[in-house]
Amino acid sequence: MNFITRLSALCLRKSKMPQRYRSSRRPAVPLGSRILTDPSKVFEHNMWDHMQWSQEEEQRAKDKAAENSLVKVQLEDQDKYEREASKYWNEFYKTHKNNFFKDRNWLFLEFPEILPEKKREQLKTEEKSSEPIKINSTSSFPHQDFPGMFEEGKDYWKNNYGEDSSSVQGQIYNKKQAKSITDSPQGKNCREQLGKLESFPGSGAAYRILEVGCGAGNSVFPILKVLCNTPGTFLYCCDFASGAVELVKSHSSYNSAWCFAFVHDVCDDALPYPFPDEILDVILLVFVLSAIHPDRMQRVVNGLAKLLKPGGMLLFRDYGRYDTSQLRFKKGHCLSENFYVRGDGTRVYFFTKDEVWNMFNLAGLTEVQNLVDRRLQVNRKKKVKMQRVWIQSKFQKPLLLSLSNPEETTKRHPYG
Repeated sequence: MNFITRLSALCLRKSKMPQRYRSSRRPAVPLGSRILTDPSKVFEHNMWDHMQWSQEEEQRAKDKAAENSLVKVQLEDQDKYEREASKYWNEFYKTHKNNFFKDRNWLFLEFPEILPEKKREQLKTEEKSSEPIKINSTSSFPHQDFPGMFEEGKDYWKNNYGEDSSSVQGQIYNKKQAKSITDSPQGKNCREQLGKLESFPGSGAAYRILEVGCGAGNSVFPILKVLCNTPGTFLYCCDFASGAVELVKSHSSYNSAWCFAFVHDVCDDALPYPFPDEILDVILLVFVLSAIHPDRMQRVVNGLAKLLKPGGMLLFRDYGRYDTSQLRFKKGHCLSENFYVRGDGTRVYFFTKDEVWNMFNLAGLTEVQNLVDRRLQVNRKKKVKMQRVWIQSKFQKPLLLSLSNPEETTKRHPYG
C-alpha cells in the first residue's frame, strides 16, 4: 500500500469523529497499478495506467496533430503571445485563483527524491510500523518549534548526522568526501559564492528545494505539509505571474520560515535568484517548460542546471506528444510544430522523451529516469475516453561537474 493511501486509511482509523461524518469513498488504488485487461470494464474506473497504443491509434493521433497544425497563428499575434506571456498567466490566476488545479498529493509517489534521504527512510519505517504517519496539516509551520532549523556549525552536524560528518552546501558527506569536494575548483567556487551572500532566504538550511512555476501553490503546500517537521529544510518557489505568487504568499499555510515565494522569469538570464548557484538539492519542473517558447527552452534548462549542487536532482513532468489536449486543438491555434496557444492566451508544447533527454543532457545532467506515461482517462458519466500522454523524467547533476564545460559529460543518445 502506498504512502498516501496508507495515510488516508490510518487517519480515518485513528479519528474519533463519529462514523456518519467519515468519508464513504473507496480507498484509492496505488498509482501505476490499475491495468485495463478487459475492455468491457473500461468505464468502471476514472483512470487506467500503462496504456499501449496500437499502430492504428498512433497513426490517427499523428494525422490529427498534422491536421490541426495546418493553419498557423499570424506572426504578429505570435509575437504578442510571447511579449505578453506573463499578462495572460496573471489573467488566468486572477480568474481562477487557486480553484483550477488540485493539490498534487501524488508528488511523493512519483518523485520521492523531493524529500531528504533521512525523511524518506523515516517514512518507509513508519509505513512498516503500526503507528500512523504524522503529517502536520495545520495552517502554519512555526519555525520556533524546531530550534535546529537555522543552527549552524559543528555542533549541529554532530548532533544530527554523527561525529564523522560534514556539510558541503547542505549535503552530508563523511570527512574524506567533504574534503575532496571542497578542495575541487567547483567546491571553491561554491564557497566564494556563499561568502558573497552570507545571508539569504534559507541560508541556514541543509536541504533546499526550488519549484519553478509554482502557480497557486498546488505543489508547494503538499510539500510543506511533509517537510514542516523536518529541521534544516527550505522550499523556494517562483512564478513569473505575480498574481500566482501573491496567491501563494496569502495562503494560510505559507510561512517565510520554511518557504520563500518570489516573482521570477526563468527566460531572463539577467535576473538574479535570491540565492547563490549550486546550492539546490532538488528542482521541481512540473508542467512549466511546456509554457515556454521552444527556442528558449535550452537556455532555461542550462540556467536551472547551474543552480543544482553536485548530485542534485531535477524532477520533470510535462505534456507528451499526442496527448488528448493536443489533439483537441482546432485549426488556427498552432504557433509552430507541436506548440499551441489556448483560448486564454496561454501556450503549451508537447514533448517527446528524446527532446527532453537532449535538453537535459546538453545542460550537463545525467538521466536517472525518462519515460512516456500513457494513461486512459475516462468520463464515466459521458462515456468518453481520453488518451493522456505525459513525459516524466529525473536528471541528476554529476558530482564535480564543471558547468563551464558541460559537454565534458555529454553522452551518446540512448534512444537511437
